[in-house]
Amino acid sequence: MPRLLIVLTALALSACTPLLVQRPLSPPAAFSGPRLEDDRVVSFDGARLGLQHWDPVGDPWAVIVGVHGMNDYSNAFHLAAPWWASQGVATYAFDQRGFGRSPDRGVWAGEALMTEDLRTVVALVRRKFPHAIIAVAGESMGGAVAAVAFASDRPPAADRLILMSPAVWGWKEQPLPNKTLLWFAANFTAGKVYEPPRWLTSKIKPTDNREELIAMGRDPKMIWGARSDAIFGLVSLMSDASDDVGRASVPTFYLHGAHDQIIPKSAAYRAAAHLKPADRSANYANGYHLLMRDHEGPIVWADVLSFIRDPQAPLPSGAPPIPHSPARGAEIARVAGGL
Repeated sequence: MPRLLIVLTALALSACTPLLVQRPLSPPAAFSGPRLEDDRVVSFDGARLGLQHWDPVGDPWAVIVGVHGMNDYSNAFHLAAPWWASQGVATYAFDQRGFGRSPDRGVWAGEALMTEDLRTVVALVRRKFPHAIIAVAGESMGGAVAAVAFASDRPPAADRLILMSPAVWGWKEQPLPNKTLLWFAANFTAGKVYEPPRWLTSKIKPTDNREELIAMGRDPKMIWGARSDAIFGLVSLMSDASDDVGRASVPTFYLHGAHDQIIPKSAAYRAAAHLKPADRSANYANGYHLLMRDHEGPIVWADVLSFIRDPQAPLPSGAPPIPHSPARGAEIARVAGGL
């Protein structure tokens, strides 16, 4: 039996499909370096990444670098950013590689490229606005990228880190069937695009803003479905992010919605427990996964702005911190929901 197992394993490995991960580009000899354009970021290797920015009248006192989630793009900030601009804060949100208008749509870019792009964008924003407070706000997968980048030996040159429903559902929290199926899918059908079944998507509500969900569904820049090797890469990123939360040297704000149906509470609470005593967190009783787009999104926008201005000031919403256990979180949500 052991010999048969070895043979079957060898046959399985020989049939594996290589996982596809983007590589840096080779810029031309005349490449003048990274730069900001009106609707593009030219990154460190010459890759042209999609960019949207919302600027206030006059010089901003702070700038938010927005990092979107999986299968999304810079438009994730289109509701919050105009309000921030009205408060004197600019937002520069870019399409990460593989998403939106950036190269190799649908192909996983990998942590090294994604974090290097973030460092590059932050450096460019810092150069453009040398006197402003620079904050990185990452949503879902973007929060995972930001957490990993800030925990590295070359953190982005920013002053604040804001993690909005960060993707921290890593291998440790994945059920065994998930791990097994994902490994086989990624290694044997790496290029196959999987779409979640309708019976599942009909039960999961990423936000309570139905109008926004309809608009997202009609947006051709959104991606619905993902290659199996991209999902594999995402879970690996989430694993690293889960361990890296709390390792940033700058003030950190972790936001979580009590109704988040994308990231399990156990994973979110485990990651948030790593925050340093001086870091902040908020648990929104009526919040979902896409906190900026919820009907109560303006409450979140105001808390983010308050944290950027003064990381230790009371939050305008009065939202309690994230608890250390799911059971306690449910209790807080019930009490707050009844107020």
